[in-house]
Amino acid sequence: MFDDAERRALAALEEEVAQLRHAVTAHATVDQAMGVVIAYSGVTPEAAWEILRDVSQRTNTKLREIAEQIRQWPHCEWLPEEVRGALEAAVRARTEGTPTAET
Repeated sequence: MFDDAERRALAALEEEVAQLRHAVTAHATVDQAMGVVIAYSGVTPEAAWEILRDVSQRTNTKLREIAEQIRQWPHCEWLPEEVRGALEAAVRARTEGTPTAET
């Protein structure tokens, strides 16, 4: 029914669709985590993004994993101690002018 070139093209398109679905899900998770950070700290969306990135760097954890933990935080009422400490430090850095991990 399909020749080899068509099968390869179809496989490539299926892989691209899977990657795009993953990206959309990851983006939604990060956006929701940013909302939690905004509600928690009262920062701007830009600062919330920087806070998530800073927590990721401080804990040496992938951003999407940090975002998922923070997104779940209001529901489970628990954050790993390392993440909570990094979050509090990053929020202080953005709201009190304390140097971040980048400076």
